[in-house]
Amino acid sequence: MSKGHHSHCNQLPSSCCCGSYLPYGGWNRREFLTAAAAGAAPLVSVGWEAAAGEMLGAEPTRQRQQPIRKTLRVQPVFNCHIYERQRQTSWRVTGAIQDAAELHAEEEHIRRDLAAIKAAADFPVEILPLVTVENVEQASAIPKIDHDVTLIYAARRNVAVLEALAGGEQWKLMFVRHRSGPLYYMYIGAHTHFLRKRRDTFAQPNMDIHDVVVDSREELLWRLRALAGLKNMLGKRIVAVGGPAGWGADGKEAPGRAVKNFRFDIQTVSYEELGKRIQRAQQDAAMVRRCAAEADRYLAEPGVRLEVPREDVHKAFLLTEVFRDLLDEAQTDAITINLCMSTIMPVSGTTACLPLGILNDEGYLAFCESDFVVIPAAVLLHYVSGKPVFFCNPSWPHQGMVTVSHCTAPRKMDGRTLEPVRIVTHYESDFGAAPKVDMRKGQEVTVINADFSGRRWLGFSAEIADSPFFPICRTQLELRIRGDWERLLEEIRGFHWLVCYGQWLREMGYAVRKAGLEWLALTPR
Repeated sequence: MSKGHHSHCNQLPSSCCCGSYLPYGGWNRREFLTAAAAGAAPLVSVGWEAAAGEMLGAEPTRQRQQPIRKTLRVQPVFNCHIYERQRQTSWRVTGAIQDAAELHAEEEHIRRDLAAIKAAADFPVEILPLVTVENVEQASAIPKIDHDVTLIYAARRNVAVLEALAGGEQWKLMFVRHRSGPLYYMYIGAHTHFLRKRRDTFAQPNMDIHDVVVDSREELLWRLRALAGLKNMLGKRIVAVGGPAGWGADGKEAPGRAVKNFRFDIQTVSYEELGKRIQRAQQDAAMVRRCAAEADRYLAEPGVRLEVPREDVHKAFLLTEVFRDLLDEAQTDAITINLCMSTIMPVSGTTACLPLGILNDEGYLAFCESDFVVIPAAVLLHYVSGKPVFFCNPSWPHQGMVTVSHCTAPRKMDGRTLEPVRIVTHYESDFGAAPKVDMRKGQEVTVINADFSGRRWLGFSAEIADSPFFPICRTQLELRIRGDWERLLEEIRGFHWLVCYGQWLREMGYAVRKAGLEWLALTPR
C-alpha cells in the first residue's frame, strides 16, 4: 500500500510545538489569560503552571504539548504538450489545447482551481507550485520531490508519462476535464488506456477508479481530506497506560497489527509508574489547588450539572494533569487507558472517564480500554473529520434503531460547542466522575465498526433520535440507522463502535482502501 510519511507542520506561533495546532479554533495564550482572569477560560492551549505563573507574575513554565495535525503536501502536475501538424496522417489525439497560448491559459486555469481548493480546505494542506511535464524524463523526476499526493492533470494520452508520474510511494489523484474547461483526452482514456492497459482487468499499480475525478473541485477536496486524515493516522504515537490491548478473544493481535499495518508507535506506561505520578501530584499542594479551581470553573459553566461529590471532580482534574504530563514527555497528543474500570480507581481515587472526555474536548485523542482493534479507526476518523470521536459499546439493532453507550464521552462533538452534561458516577463501579453527555437530537452522525481480524471496516450513517438514561454506560445515544439495518445485523464484526458528528463515509471509505483494508458502507450515497 502507498503511504504518505512526511512530517511537515503547520505554520504556528513560535511558542507552539512543531506539528501542533490550537484545537478546534482554540484560544491563544493572551486570550486564555484574559479569559482566565474573568473566570471564563477554556480548558485548552496552555498548561496551568504557565497560565497561573504569568497571572501571578512568576516565571512561566513550558507550554503543554498541543494537539498535532500534520500538513498534507500536494504536488500538482499538468501533463500536456503541443502536437505538430503533419500532412496526410493522424497527427493529433482527441482533446483540446492545440497551441502554446491555450496551454498557458490552461496552466493559469489550474492554478486558479488549486487556489480555490486551498481556500476551501479546513484541514492543513500545502499545494506546491504547478509543474508541467511533456515527456517521461520530466515525469520521472516528480516522485523524487518531497510530497504526499501527486495530483495529475491528465490532458494527454501518453501512458508512459502517466505511468512515470504514478511511480513512487506518494498517493495519486488524476483530474480530467469534461465540461469544466478544455476537454482532456484522459476523460476518454483513463479507464481503458491507463488503468486497464487496453485489457479487461485493472493493471495500474497504486491507482484505481476511486482516484480519478472529472471536473469537480469538491470531489478532489474530499479525497485530499481523506488522505490528510490517513497521513496523520499512519505512524501515530500513542501513550498506553497499563499497556496496549485488544478487546475480546479475537482482538489479542490488534496491537501488533496496529504497529505492522499502520506503523503505530505505542509507548507503554505501567500502572506502577502512573501511581507514583499521581502520588506526587497529590502531594503538590499548589497543583491540587489549581486543579480544584479549574474543576470549579468547569462545574460553573452553563449546561453542567453536578451529581457526585465535588471532590471527585477535583480528583479527576488532577488526574487529567497527570495525563497531560505523560503526553508532554512522549511528545504526542494521544493516550489510552487499559484496565480502566478497576486498576486506576484505587490508584487515583477516581475514574478516568471525565479526564478522557476533557482531553478529547481539547483536541487530543483519549480512549479507554486500550482497544487497538478500533483505536486506529478512531484516530483516522478524528483526523478525517477534525472532530472528537465517541468510542462506545453497541447494542442490538432492531426496527431501524440501535443504542450505543459509554461512560466517557466528548462534549464538543462538533468541534466547537459544548453539549450539556451531567457529572455522574461511572456505572459499573458507581464511583468517581463520569460525563453523561446529552448529544443533540436530530444530529447526523457517522458510525464505524472495525473487525477483530484487521481486514474490514464497516460504516453507516445515522441520526440521533434520543439521549436516554438506561442503567448502562452513562452517555447513551438512540441512533436511527440510515440504510439496511437487517443487513447490519449480519455484517457487524468486532465490538466497539465509533460515532462522529457529520457525514464522513466517502472520506473514510477512500482512506480505508488506501490503508489496504476492505470497506463496507451500509448507507447508500
